[in-house]
Order: sequence, then C-alpha cells, then structure tokens
Amino acid sequence: MKNLVVLSGAGMSAESGISTFRDAGGLWDKYPVEKVATPEGYSRDPQLVINFYNERRKQLTRVEPNRGHELMAEWEKEFNVTVITQNVDNLHERAGSSCVIHLHGELTKVCSSREPQNPQYIKELEPQEYEVKMGDCAADGSQLRPFIVWFGEAVPQIETAIRYVEQADIFVIIGTSMNVYPAAGLLNYVPRSAQVYLIDPNKVQIQTSRSIHVIQKGASEGMEELSRLLSGLR
Repeated sequence: MKNLVVLSGAGMSAESGISTFRDAGGLWDKYPVEKVATPEGYSRDPQLVINFYNERRKQLTRVEPNRGHELMAEWEKEFNVTVITQNVDNLHERAGSSCVIHLHGELTKVCSSREPQNPQYIKELEPQEYEVKMGDCAADGSQLRPFIVWFGEAVPQIETAIRYVEQADIFVIIGTSMNVYPAAGLLNYVPRSAQVYLIDPNKVQIQTSRSIHVIQKGASEGMEELSRLLSGLR
C-alpha cells in the first residue's frame, strides 16, 4: 500500500461551520490573537482564555464532519493514510480517520498550566465536561488550561509529522494558506518522487520548484475530484 499523507488546515473544517481564524471575519478579527492564543494572554486573563475555548468546544457539538473528512477516512481502504492537521477540532477522528497528528493541539483536551505537554496531566474531556471553570485543576494542582499550542510555544508534534512526510508517496495539502510555520515547511521534507496535490478554492502562493497538481475547489468538491484521480494510483 502506498503512503498517503495529508496536511489539512482551517479550510478543511470551514465547510462544517467551524470558524476560520485568519480569513476576513474570522476569529482573529473578533478576538485579538495576543489575548486568547499566547501564554502571555493566558497569564494576564486566564478567565477570558478559558471562556474562549469553552465556546469553541460548544461549537463542536453543533457541527458534523463534511464529505471531505469522510472521503479522507475512506482512503484508508486503499492507502496508508496519515492526517497531519493544523486544526484543533476532532472532525477528522469523528469521520473515521485513524491516524491523526494534531500540530496545534486538541480542543477536546485540557492539560496542566504548569507542564502543558506532560502526558500525565493531559485529559480528554467528555462533551458534558466541555465547560471548564476557574478552579478546575489538573492532577498537579495547577489550573486546567486548553491543550492548545499557542503562538510562541514549541510545536512538539512537528518531528513526528516530518517522519511521516519523509515516507510519503502522495502528499495532499488541503485548506491551508501555507503561511503558518513550522507546518508550511513540511513540503520541504516530501520526497522528490512523491506526487503532490493542493486543494483550495483560493490561489495559494507556495515557494517551491516542484510540480504541484492544483485543484481550485472547496474541501468536499476538491476531495471528490482528487479521489477520482487517486483511483488510478492504487
């Protein structure tokens, strides 16, 4: 079986109704990034940050995976599929994808404020627990904080992602502007022999000399087209 690696971004989940961060009218327009997505913002006003992510979790209960998510999961019948996502939602998993690497953390998890990456203190929340309150503590006694990689923090999963990308026979970029590093740099690790596909309704500027097959469509429609193209590669 060929190794198919996907890098997905906000455009992947936009069709499901998840607000994007960077587009006009996106979340960063309403909530300044320095207030809700940096360690400094959390230190200044933890209540604001906790409330912000509580609202993001509640949104998860009102949305469903789209056809693009479902097709990606179906590819597992024909390929060794690894999904590397910049998204913090759980729509890939809910659609059935079994190998998902979350570069920027996971909305449905909380962790220690003192040691965010310590696995002893990372907890998966059930939907009835999505409302985290001030005073809810991790096992080390610190306030539970969102298990999110904020701006200025290291991206622990990037090395794992690179190992999968280096083994890719097919590399798919979907719904990402390729402006956010280190994720945007993953293309540099794709073998020269691999086929690269890009799905996005907008023009995406990528600085590379390699050949990229561009499908200028939204997630679901673009994935339908790519599935037809991939049928000849199995």
